[in-house]
Amino acid sequence: MSRVHDALRRAEKGAPIEEPAQGVTGERPADARDADVPVRRPEFVPITPSSPLATPPIRLNIHPGTLAEVAMVPFQPAPESHLLDLSNSHETPAEEFRTLRTRLNHLQTLQPLHTVVVTSPSPAEGKTFTAVNLALAEAHLAESSVLLGDFDLRRPIIHNLFQVERAPGLSDYLTGKCTFAQALRHVEGMNLYLLPAGSPVKNPLELLNMRTAKVLFEELPRSFNWAIFDTPPLLFSADANLLSTMADGTVLVVKIGSTTFDNVTRAMQSLCENNVLGIVANGARASELYSKYTYYYSKTE
Repeated sequence: MSRVHDALRRAEKGAPIEEPAQGVTGERPADARDADVPVRRPEFVPITPSSPLATPPIRLNIHPGTLAEVAMVPFQPAPESHLLDLSNSHETPAEEFRTLRTRLNHLQTLQPLHTVVVTSPSPAEGKTFTAVNLALAEAHLAESSVLLGDFDLRRPIIHNLFQVERAPGLSDYLTGKCTFAQALRHVEGMNLYLLPAGSPVKNPLELLNMRTAKVLFEELPRSFNWAIFDTPPLLFSADANLLSTMADGTVLVVKIGSTTFDNVTRAMQSLCENNVLGIVANGARASELYSKYTYYYSKTE
């Protein structure tokens, strides 16, 4: 009778079953029947920082003198940029961005908040307008450095608004073509630093998925009190969704009379409502805004 049948009989009597060695018929090989063959257990090799299997850490090449190495550019916004004059206290839209700045600064006292993604459900809803003027409002306080980054690698525009060169910029830094200091521009007369989009790339999402991009978000708070990023619309690409998982918070911009409730709902669902700091309503009528401040400002002031 075969060894398999013997094993089944022993199992019926409660005896332990011998587990045969692996073979075609289930029989133990002839050369191993009467000899004990030692079993080699797999060795555990710990991966240490010095191990060749360990992934080397990525460090953002920012040192205490990095910002001093950044090229200075004059503040000469393009005529169609719609940048606000924050030195004019009577300008109502500027007051709205001061209010937004105050709320964000208050949130910063309650939680670690330094990197903010500004996006919108669809194009032409004012996300770039909001990101740029919010960065200007923060830099106007002159308390610490502010970074304005163009992470919309599909349709970058910030370099046009400030009339600076597009490259070198973000994409050049992520691909190792330049240092971080070479990718920045320091706006003269204020603590505002620009990070333009850089050279055109065919695969923006893959580039932003690089580990260097994640480390960038982790290291920026060491040099900037605020880092504000303009990103593509949520419902037209996955870039903003990815970036929102890296940033401390997300601001969603909608346009009154244009953005539908369905688009807002879909945008919030795509963000999973994680780190959403609030919604900015863009495109309010001038009469609605001015009525808020007529009590404080008169024509004679």
